[in-house]
Amino acid sequence: MTKRIRERIGIVGSGAIACGIARLAGPSEVVVWARSRASADTACEEIGDGARVVTDLGELAGCTFVIEAVVEDLDAKSALIGDLRARLGDDAIIASTTSSLSIEELAGASGRPGRFIGLHVFNPVEKMPLIELVFPAAADDDTRARSEALCEELGKTAVEVPDTPGFVVNRLLFPLLFDAVRLMVELELEPETVDACMKLGAGHPMGPLRLLDFVGLDVAASIGEQIGAEVPARVRELVGAGRLGKKSGAGFYEY
Repeated sequence: MTKRIRERIGIVGSGAIACGIARLAGPSEVVVWARSRASADTACEEIGDGARVVTDLGELAGCTFVIEAVVEDLDAKSALIGDLRARLGDDAIIASTTSSLSIEELAGASGRPGRFIGLHVFNPVEKMPLIELVFPAAADDDTRARSEALCEELGKTAVEVPDTPGFVVNRLLFPLLFDAVRLMVELELEPETVDACMKLGAGHPMGPLRLLDFVGLDVAASIGEQIGAEVPARVRELVGAGRLGKKSGAGFYEY
């Protein structure tokens, strides 16, 4: 039986995470906001018939649960979250998919911390079963219950984690990924060699260097800075050269 999402979902953003959530939530009432017409056209192709894609933020006014999924930058997220404040009903919940930023700070920017949550989903959205749920101190019982219900209806396992940089998964994961980069450079190994060792020897579904490409090397660097992990020079070199990973067509690998 197809799951029915009872919330009227709005998604702010049109990247991989935003489109993945839209595909998962559809064909319920989902509205996706894209920053430009070109981004909207791309999102329509990615999502298909599972959502209505718009470029006017005011189109989200009737949504009861709005998920922000834009670039991992505190100022950019805060500005959009603040802009949503006057456009939504008093009972609407705002969520952020941030993977490393302070939920308390973003909740403050929303002007409605009692109706705010961190909703850290993982890419690819349809395949990864976990959602890290992060509640600001002011989150009320209704916000908690509705957030947990939404995760369940999306078919995800929600685990509540503390509002600490990187939460739990990224706090543990990225130091390991960066160590893999440093070892590759130190021993002059090919990315394929490092990835094969971790896949076949440690049972990882994806090697660490391929995973960094999948996440995006610019995003990985940002997460590293937020959690206080030293970002390898090779990662910064690749970012400086425009090799951001799969999304740009090249990173540690060519795509």
